[in-house]
Amino acid sequence: MLRSYISANILLRFRPGLIVLLSVLIFSPALHSFRTNEDLHAQLVIETRARLGEGSVWHPKENKLYWVDIEGKILHVFSPATGLDKVYHLGSRVGTIVPVNGGGVLVALQSGIHNFNTNSGKLSFITNPLTDTINLRFNDGKCDPSGRFWVGTLALDSRKKGGVLYRMDNDNSIRVMLDSVSVSNGIVWTEDKKTMYYNDTPTGTIQGFDYDNKTGAISNRRVAVRIPKGGGSPDGMTIDKDGNLWVALWGSGTVGKFDPNTGELIQKIIVPAPNVSSCAFGGKNLETLFITTARVGLNEEKLKQYPLSGGLFSVKPGVRGVPAYSFNKAK
Repeated sequence: MLRSYISANILLRFRPGLIVLLSVLIFSPALHSFRTNEDLHAQLVIETRARLGEGSVWHPKENKLYWVDIEGKILHVFSPATGLDKVYHLGSRVGTIVPVNGGGVLVALQSGIHNFNTNSGKLSFITNPLTDTINLRFNDGKCDPSGRFWVGTLALDSRKKGGVLYRMDNDNSIRVMLDSVSVSNGIVWTEDKKTMYYNDTPTGTIQGFDYDNKTGAISNRRVAVRIPKGGGSPDGMTIDKDGNLWVALWGSGTVGKFDPNTGELIQKIIVPAPNVSSCAFGGKNLETLFITTARVGLNEEKLKQYPLSGGLFSVKPGVRGVPAYSFNKAK
């Protein structure tokens, strides 16, 4: 920021004809992400000591942040308006959560995909494609622009390529979209509904696909971003109005902002917790980036060094997010 102001003052002194143009570049909110690429620092929202925070999503109708603690078997519902974080104990590992049009949410439990009524606390079983509920579990997932639920799996015994990426259609039928996945993670769609981005964490890449919104088909698989060496592992992910990707980089204590068209790392959000697991835009006008973290994988020394690990954090990066999509149940 200081460098921007110095440049403006020099031009003001020697080239007054550029004053108006430079004022727009410096102060326009629409260009905020372009001009402020310095590191930002996330602030603690609530100290929850989640074992494995994940699956953050902003509920568009309730104006609340839903997120999960996978290993704690907990669903969190945080209201920025009241500052309250409501906790639901689900009794099973929960990989992710998505809103449902018409009420309720979908939760991907180790025991299967269920509808969960947050008012009554009732779980209603829908389906379970997992062939091995002991060594496999669901991980991250989101709904596409047509309201289909995409959710992936991972192998608990850490074997490579033991997982898949599923798509559950509006009639609750399920099909495998990608196989030989190791750790299925963040997934997003561009606002024009033409491209899908996806993370299989151990690959160290963000993969891009052509996406057909009418059929839900994906094609033309390619590498959109290669995470820089030492830059952490790509975990949960969200997308902003400019089409840039915001990626939780596990092990690095950062969220990275990437341009998927060039693969460039544009900006970093510094988080006071090494294991950053997911992020989601929420709040008024989707201007706040919420960030989940984890305590798993950290020894006592690291936990003393990073005592806020497992907390929920936030930052206002100066851009707006794309609204989350909800699951459309067949009528």
